Amino acid sequence: MTGTHNTVGQCLVNHCVNDILSCGAKPLFFLDYFATGKLEPTVAEQVISGFVKACRENGCALIGGETAEMPSMYQPGEYDVSGTIIGVVEKSKIVNGKNIIPGDVLIGLPSTGLHTNGYSLARAVLLEKYPVTQYFDELGCTLGEALLKVHRSYLHVVTPLLDTGLIKGISHITGGGIIGNTKRILPEVTSLDIDWNSYEQLPIFKLIQKEGNISDDEMRHAFNLGIGMILVVSPNNVDKILSLCANEKPIVIGRVK
Repeated sequence: MTGTHNTVGQCLVNHCVNDILSCGAKPLFFLDYFATGKLEPTVAEQVISGFVKACRENGCALIGGETAEMPSMYQPGEYDVSGTIIGVVEKSKIVNGKNIIPGDVLIGLPSTGLHTNGYSLARAVLLEKYPVTQYFDELGCTLGEALLKVHRSYLHVVTPLLDTGLIKGISHITGGGIIGNTKRILPEVTSLDIDWNSYEQLPIFKLIQKEGNISDDEMRHAFNLGIGMILVVSPNNVDKILSLCANEKPIVIGRVK
């Protein structure tokens, strides 16, 4: 709708990087897949440029991929992208959450926007009412620009923290929201205590909730609400971790109980 195709590849690569980072792995290489009804070289070039940019930023080799033309599968102007990432972590340094206990602290790292989930709901709520060129003062940009904010990579932020050995668990906040993703890494006998008032939601989420009259519960399930990654640490190590990533404006958003 915006004619912008050079960001979606970045979102895909960064999402994959964050997923393997959640177990402590660093990316080695990435393979892309691009499928469409009829190949439009200028569009494909923009998409691939996004893959290239993000792979460079993450120190990850783009070693190849697949391009497919399937006229019977896609409408004109549509394309589909996916990717495969391979990373590595020493077996002794895998972050798996098994040592998480009640009282451990949840530290949230800010997101840039929707990242790569919740778009079906966002589109249903916003794009029926507003064009993508609509400017919103509270967003500081057009609606299209806000929705296309690149899903950021946390690799260069989290890697130094992993080297301390103080991170017990990492949750990449995608579909299912903060609770849905973070509870996966908890031992069965534990649960989450989230302080939803501990930080200010991003304006794009406030706009979606207001325009769609969406409940807090549904918002929390569908969106990251401004927190893209959560680190689980011992209470004794909170200050050190906060200090090491102070430039990220980390937020203590809750505890394990």
